[in-house]
Amino acid sequence: MPTSSSPATKKPTRIVYDSRSNSFSTPATSQTSSTLSNDNKQINTFQRPESPTLPPENGKVLDTMTSTSMLNDNHRDLKLNLIKSSHSSTRSSDIGPVSPTSTIDTTTYQLQQQLEESAHRMQHRPSRNKSKHRHPTTSYSSSSSTTTKSHSHSKHSTNPSTNNKTPDHLAAAIELSTTNAVAAPAPAAGMYWSRTLTYGRGPSRPLRAHTANLIGEKLYVFGGCDTSLCFNTLYILDMDTMTWSKPRTTSQQGPPPCRAHSCTVVERDLGSGRRSHQLFIFGGGNGPDYFQDIYVLDVETLVWSKPNIEADTRPSKRRAHSTCLWEDKIIVIGGGDGARALDDVHMLDISNPHAEVLRWEKLQTSGSPPPARGYHTSNLVKDKLVVFGGSDGHDCFEDVHVLDLVKKRWSQIDLDRKIPRLAHTSTQVGSYVFVIGGHDGRRYSQDVLLFNLVTMSWEARKVYGAAPNPRGYHTTVLYDSRLYVLGGYDGKNVFDDVHMLELSACAYLPQITNFEIDV
Repeated sequence: MPTSSSPATKKPTRIVYDSRSNSFSTPATSQTSSTLSNDNKQINTFQRPESPTLPPENGKVLDTMTSTSMLNDNHRDLKLNLIKSSHSSTRSSDIGPVSPTSTIDTTTYQLQQQLEESAHRMQHRPSRNKSKHRHPTTSYSSSSSTTTKSHSHSKHSTNPSTNNKTPDHLAAAIELSTTNAVAAPAPAAGMYWSRTLTYGRGPSRPLRAHTANLIGEKLYVFGGCDTSLCFNTLYILDMDTMTWSKPRTTSQQGPPPCRAHSCTVVERDLGSGRRSHQLFIFGGGNGPDYFQDIYVLDVETLVWSKPNIEADTRPSKRRAHSTCLWEDKIIVIGGGDGARALDDVHMLDISNPHAEVLRWEKLQTSGSPPPARGYHTSNLVKDKLVVFGGSDGHDCFEDVHVLDLVKKRWSQIDLDRKIPRLAHTSTQVGSYVFVIGGHDGRRYSQDVLLFNLVTMSWEARKVYGAAPNPRGYHTTVLYDSRLYVLGGYDGKNVFDDVHMLELSACAYLPQITNFEIDV
């Protein structure tokens, strides 16, 4: 993009889209505003699965910019608005321009054209030109057959008064409205994948077996490892701007480098509308070492602490377990200690924030408990904990068990389909659990599976776009009706990418909360 130097006193120009008048305007003033594996091995106590042959990516790289966010009347900085609305989706240079295929695609496409034309005029308009330019009318018809166009920028004048550098937000606008922009081929009823660009100071190494916890719009990523080293570094990803930061934490009581640990968010009401948040790290390991300690990070002060634990009550050392928070108690299920997989259930009462000593309790359960396992997932639905998959070192499990935490009773679900998985993620979205990736006992997967919590059965949904490479040991979080996948491992490579699954017509699912698990 040709640019030239500008006088130091020249302020960037803002472009604001007004949905009521369907036009762009320039304000007079603007403000700048879990694993048991050894360092180089797939599984410690588990058999090492064969390394998969990675299939080629299917589908197209998609443009996930939505028209609704572009039509927002809230006049914010254009660059941040573009980054937030599009989530900086990757665009493919291998796919030629195509016509919009839906109402949303047409609107987005034409808005991009308006943006390009406005940026072009802002760069090349005469300094005293008062003539008005008529903007094209936005159409909501899905029958448009126009193709994406680009502007070839003419050379700038050497006159210092007109030789101005392109403002940052215009540069972002042009970058996000390139000739290779591709309208999403997915129908409105389908979900679709895209890769998300991030900014700022992100993890210096690719990560697997890390944790990722969402508090508000901030994603806290801790620990994990690459192919050889474990880390105890904290990173924060702003989900609105997709910008990484590396905060400085304090105290000598922070956790050691670890992976396949668990991290639980604890929120407390301080009164007067104030709330505090803490991250509770438990277990994990580093090479042959396994841990059983608890570490707590105060999110507001970024200070680590290590609470005193009644020694005789602590669970055995482990990693690749799962945890959840239920009625001010952290529930720990399974995992592995390096010699065997575990099937026990422990509970840590954290209801008293001023307690000098915390105490673990081992739950005595009845019913049909799942076999010992690690690399499984658990999702809390009211008073019931849904456990899926995992491995004991020999078998990759396909079963689903439910623990009633009130009755302390296990139940096994009769399934119509058998889908083995380990090292996957399971994210609750309303009355469904979205299972992404993992290993099926033979190879790594890139599948998106939906488990219906009402019917207790698997369902198939069409997914479009270029899915992430097959992987396990990644993390997945739900934010703004989108699922974000971070990092992972495919048996050879550790990933540092971020992918987004746009739920599209399934975006209503998080609003479904009034349902029961009948077991």
